[in-house]
Amino acid sequence: MTAQPEHPADSRVPAVPHTINAIGDALSSAKRLAFFAEVLAAQEGDVPAVMRRWWKTAMLDRAPGAETSRANAAAGRRLVAVDDLAARLDGSGR
Repeated sequence: MTAQPEHPADSRVPAVPHTINAIGDALSSAKRLAFFAEVLAAQEGDVPAVMRRWWKTAMLDRAPGAETSRANAAAGRRLVAVDDLAARLDGSGR
């Protein structure tokens, strides 16, 4: 008999809080620099859109297999990179 967990493990990725600091902390160093530069340069009314776009990037970077998806798409394996999929879903083009 093997020891199995009573309940399956939760495979969901915890959400990044929707704050400038949390989004910045969740990004890689290069992306973090770009995010802070963009959010600091944004007009007051544009900040929420900048945060929303980068929040999606931070969440996608946490998704299991995200890098593999990007590599497969870049290699021409007819797969869609998670970033392109997100852009298609919300129509933002990013």
